[in-house]
Amino acid sequence: MSANPSTAKVALIIGAGDATGGAIAKRFAAEGFTTCVTRRDADKLQPLVESIRASGGIAHGFASDARKEEEVVDLIERIETELGPIEVFVFNIGANVPCSLLDETARKYFKIWEMACFSAFLNAREVAKRMVTRQKGTMLFTGATAGLRGSANFAAFAGAKHALRALAQSAARELGPKNIHVAHVVVDGAIDTDFIRTSFPERYALKDEDGILNPEHIADSYWYLHSQPRDAWTFELDLRPWIEKW
Repeated sequence: MSANPSTAKVALIIGAGDATGGAIAKRFAAEGFTTCVTRRDADKLQPLVESIRASGGIAHGFASDARKEEEVVDLIERIETELGPIEVFVFNIGANVPCSLLDETARKYFKIWEMACFSAFLNAREVAKRMVTRQKGTMLFTGATAGLRGSANFAAFAGAKHALRALAQSAARELGPKNIHVAHVVVDGAIDTDFIRTSFPERYALKDEDGILNPEHIADSYWYLHSQPRDAWTFELDLRPWIEKW
């Protein structure tokens, strides 16, 4: 299947990994969106793209370093020109790398900020420029509890996620009156991934008790946010398993 730029509606997921980002892409593809997914390594996107296409959806994978301005500008222009207008933008890069403040390096601290915040700014800016001209769109940012409070050994990640939340707040206040729905999603808890299964088997064992987040259920919430009527838009949505400690 290929998209017709004159009729297609595009959902762009920056950071479409094997769990949350991939599930979001599949959810929007099932709703008729042309899904554009990105990672630094395009080869890692092939299973996701093939899965969406096998289900009858439309998907395109792009290699893009979200921290590089030139690559971001080229990516957004290519999608808008060749595939269609971006109606939904999802930023889903994590960068959760714990480290003691005493051992943290300047290089890694800066890299985490680049990944979790600066790249969000670059991509959101380019997409917002297009959405504003159309007076329409949805922008969704994946946050974490680290964006609400900083825990020990997470100084870099918490700083980046606090900044991401502030970016989303500013964007919502500026773009909301232009009919662009901006929302920040706080995801707190282990997610059903191979990483959790192999690295934290005791936590993964809680899956049968609904003790870890199901990526498909997270994706349902992203679709819900996009589908909201503008007289009752949600800015911040908090997702966590029922047994998760606050």
